[in-house]
Amino acid sequence: MAFQPVRLPEFGQPVWNSSFDHDKIGDVFKFWNKGELDSFLIDITKDIVRFKDDDGSPLVEKIKDTANQTAISSFNFGVSVTLIGEVVYSRTLSSLKDKCVCASKILPESKNKKFEGDKDLFVKQLGQALSYASKLISYAQGFMLMHEATKDHNWDLNII
Repeated sequence: MAFQPVRLPEFGQPVWNSSFDHDKIGDVFKFWNKGELDSFLIDITKDIVRFKDDDGSPLVEKIKDTANQTAISSFNFGVSVTLIGEVVYSRTLSSLKDKCVCASKILPESKNKKFEGDKDLFVKQLGQALSYASKLISYAQGFMLMHEATKDHNWDLNII
């Protein structure tokens, strides 16, 4: 089986393997957006993962990510945005698809091909983890970075 990464745009979003197709991932984000995860980024993510290119294939699979300006700004302002940094690193790894496909022809296949458990429970628990951990960290780190940037750019933001 060839390596098939799914890249999602929101900071800290999980990446799933072949257990979920793009439409199902969109359904999950739609479900999450009806509860405590309701946000602009969760809402647009459901549409982004479902969007098809002119040839009918998921456009998100064709996006190759490079370094993220937010992570670079965090270094410049001396603010730790670890969650965003990890997303940049994950995107960098997912951009190595050609190398992963080549390696998949040499290395033995994983014995855990698909998730076999209760997918509804998994989605619910993953949503709770996203709500209580990565969303909190992402917003806190983002506000810290914007607070420092206000000093350099003379922005009038009253965020902290």
